[in-house]
Amino acid sequence: MSAVVRPTARVLVVSPEGRVLLFGGRLTAPDAVPGEVLWWYTPGGGVEEGETLRGAAVRELAEETGLVATPADLEGPVWLRRFVGEFGGQQYDNRETFFVLRDVEHVVDVAGRTELEVLADEPHRWWSPTEVAASGERFAPRGLADLLPELLAGPWTGPPRVVDG
Repeated sequence: MSAVVRPTARVLVVSPEGRVLLFGGRLTAPDAVPGEVLWWYTPGGGVEEGETLRGAAVRELAEETGLVATPADLEGPVWLRRFVGEFGGQQYDNRETFFVLRDVEHVVDVAGRTELEVLADEPHRWWSPTEVAASGERFAPRGLADLLPELLAGPWTGPPRVVDG
Protein backbone atom coordinates (compact mmCIF):
# COMPACT_ATOMS: atom_id res chain seq x y z
CA MET A 1 0.00 0.00 0.00
CA SER A 2 1.44 3.37 -0.96
CA ALA A 3 1.27 6.23 1.51
CA VAL A 4 -0.88 9.28 0.92
CA VAL A 5 1.27 12.40 1.21
CA ARG A 6 -0.50 14.78 3.59
CA PRO A 7 0.81 18.32 4.08
CA THR A 8 -0.21 19.57 7.51
CA ALA A 9 0.03 22.82 9.45
CA ARG A 10 0.32 22.87 13.23
CA VAL A 11 0.37 25.63 15.84
CA LEU A 12 2.26 25.74 19.11
CA VAL A 13 -0.13 27.88 21.15
CA VAL A 14 1.84 29.41 24.03
CA SER A 15 0.35 31.13 27.08
CA PRO A 16 1.97 34.21 28.68
CA GLU A 17 3.38 31.84 31.35
CA GLY A 18 5.04 29.65 28.70
CA ARG A 19 2.55 26.78 28.76
CA VAL A 20 1.79 24.96 25.51
CA LEU A 21 -1.69 23.79 24.50
CA LEU A 22 -1.76 20.10 23.58
CA PHE A 23 -4.46 17.59 22.68
CA GLY A 24 -4.50 13.96 23.77
CA GLY A 25 -4.70 11.64 20.75
CA ARG A 26 -6.99 8.69 21.45
CA LEU A 27 -8.25 7.50 18.08
CA THR A 28 -6.57 4.76 16.02
CA ALA A 29 -9.10 4.57 13.18
CA PRO A 30 -12.19 6.52 12.05
CA ASP A 31 -14.47 3.69 13.19
CA ALA A 32 -12.63 2.88 16.46
CA VAL A 33 -13.85 3.60 19.95
CA PRO A 34 -11.54 6.18 21.55
CA GLY A 35 -9.33 4.66 24.22
CA GLU A 36 -6.78 6.08 26.62
CA VAL A 37 -4.55 8.95 25.48
CA LEU A 38 -1.77 7.51 23.29
CA TRP A 39 0.17 10.77 22.72
CA TRP A 40 -0.11 14.55 23.12
CA TYR A 41 0.14 16.85 20.09
CA THR A 42 -0.38 20.43 18.94
CA PRO A 43 -3.54 21.74 17.28
CA GLY A 44 -3.47 21.54 13.49
CA GLY A 45 -4.25 19.32 10.55
CA GLY A 46 -4.34 18.80 6.84
CA VAL A 47 -3.92 21.55 4.27
CA GLU A 48 -6.94 21.73 1.96
CA GLU A 49 -6.81 22.26 -1.81
CA GLY A 50 -5.77 25.85 -2.62
CA GLU A 51 -4.98 26.67 1.00
CA THR A 52 -1.66 28.07 2.25
CA LEU A 53 0.12 26.53 5.22
CA ARG A 54 -0.62 29.60 7.34
CA GLY A 55 -4.24 29.62 6.19
CA ALA A 56 -4.62 25.95 7.13
CA ALA A 57 -2.99 26.58 10.50
CA VAL A 58 -5.42 29.34 11.50
CA ARG A 59 -8.43 27.42 10.11
CA GLU A 60 -7.50 24.30 12.07
CA LEU A 61 -6.84 26.38 15.18
CA ALA A 62 -10.32 27.93 14.98
CA GLU A 63 -12.00 24.55 14.33
CA GLU A 64 -10.22 22.69 17.11
CA THR A 65 -9.94 25.36 19.81
CA GLY A 66 -12.28 28.22 18.93
CA LEU A 67 -9.26 30.54 18.84
CA VAL A 68 -9.41 33.00 15.95
CA ALA A 69 -6.09 34.23 14.59
CA THR A 70 -4.85 35.59 11.28
CA PRO A 71 -2.01 34.12 9.22
CA ALA A 72 0.05 37.23 10.08
CA ASP A 73 -0.29 36.43 13.81
CA LEU A 74 1.76 33.27 13.37
CA GLU A 75 5.50 33.18 13.96
CA GLY A 76 7.65 30.88 11.89
CA PRO A 77 7.60 28.31 10.50
CA VAL A 78 9.69 27.06 13.40
CA TRP A 79 9.79 23.28 12.91
CA LEU A 80 9.37 20.78 10.09
CA ARG A 81 8.48 17.17 10.88
CA ARG A 82 7.83 14.11 8.76
CA PHE A 83 5.77 11.34 10.27
CA VAL A 84 4.63 8.22 8.43
CA GLY A 85 1.87 6.23 10.09
CA GLU A 86 -1.34 4.34 9.56
CA PHE A 87 -4.84 5.55 10.30
CA GLY A 88 -7.92 3.51 9.45
CA GLY A 89 -5.99 1.07 7.25
CA GLN A 90 -4.41 3.82 5.13
CA GLN A 91 -0.74 4.77 5.32
CA TYR A 92 -0.11 8.54 5.57
CA ASP A 93 3.13 10.42 4.96
CA ASN A 94 2.51 13.53 7.04
CA ARG A 95 4.65 16.55 6.18
CA GLU A 96 4.11 18.87 9.14
CA THR A 97 4.98 22.57 9.36
CA PHE A 98 4.80 24.13 12.83
CA PHE A 99 4.07 27.77 13.64
CA VAL A 100 3.91 29.60 16.98
CA LEU A 101 1.17 31.80 18.40
CA ARG A 102 2.45 33.51 21.57
CA ASP A 103 0.93 35.15 24.65
CA VAL A 104 -2.44 33.45 24.25
CA GLU A 105 -5.02 33.50 27.01
CA HIS A 106 -7.89 31.37 25.79
CA VAL A 107 -10.50 28.95 27.03
CA VAL A 108 -10.68 26.14 24.49
CA ASP A 109 -14.02 25.89 22.68
CA VAL A 110 -14.40 22.65 20.71
CA ALA A 111 -17.74 23.56 19.08
CA GLY A 112 -16.10 23.87 15.64
CA ARG A 113 -14.62 20.37 15.57
CA THR A 114 -15.20 18.10 12.60
CA GLU A 115 -17.30 14.95 12.91
CA LEU A 116 -14.16 12.83 13.30
CA GLU A 117 -12.74 15.17 15.95
CA VAL A 118 -16.02 14.98 17.88
CA LEU A 119 -15.87 11.17 17.72
CA ALA A 120 -12.27 11.21 19.02
CA ASP A 121 -13.38 13.28 22.06
CA GLU A 122 -9.79 14.28 22.79
CA PRO A 123 -8.85 15.98 26.04
CA HIS A 124 -6.73 19.10 26.04
CA ARG A 125 -4.52 20.78 28.57
CA TRP A 126 -1.89 23.48 28.92
CA TRP A 127 1.52 21.92 29.65
CA SER A 128 4.53 23.70 31.16
CA PRO A 129 7.95 22.72 29.80
CA THR A 130 8.73 21.19 33.22
CA GLU A 131 5.57 19.05 33.08
CA VAL A 132 6.42 17.84 29.56
CA ALA A 133 9.98 16.97 30.63
CA ALA A 134 8.84 15.13 33.78
CA SER A 135 5.96 13.27 32.13
CA GLY A 136 6.01 9.66 31.07
CA GLU A 137 3.52 10.49 28.31
CA ARG A 138 4.36 10.37 24.59
CA PHE A 139 4.52 13.67 22.70
CA ALA A 140 4.60 14.64 19.04
CA PRO A 141 7.16 15.68 18.09
CA ARG A 142 9.02 13.05 20.09
CA GLY A 143 11.65 15.43 21.54
CA LEU A 144 9.17 18.12 22.61
CA ALA A 145 10.73 18.52 26.08
CA ASP A 146 14.11 19.32 24.53
CA LEU A 147 12.64 21.56 21.82
CA LEU A 148 10.50 23.82 24.02
CA PRO A 149 13.24 25.87 25.79
CA GLU A 150 14.66 27.21 22.50
CA LEU A 151 11.17 27.90 21.17
CA LEU A 152 9.97 29.64 24.33
CA ALA A 153 13.06 31.88 24.40
CA GLY A 154 11.63 33.36 21.14
CA PRO A 155 10.94 35.08 18.97
CA TRP A 156 12.02 32.59 16.34
CA THR A 157 14.33 34.28 13.85
CA GLY A 158 16.09 31.47 12.00
CA PRO A 159 15.01 28.97 9.42
CA PRO A 160 12.69 26.14 10.50
CA ARG A 161 14.37 23.30 12.39
CA VAL A 162 13.81 19.71 11.26
CA VAL A 163 12.53 17.76 14.29
CA ASP A 164 12.24 14.04 14.95
CA GLY A 165 9.01 12.07 14.63
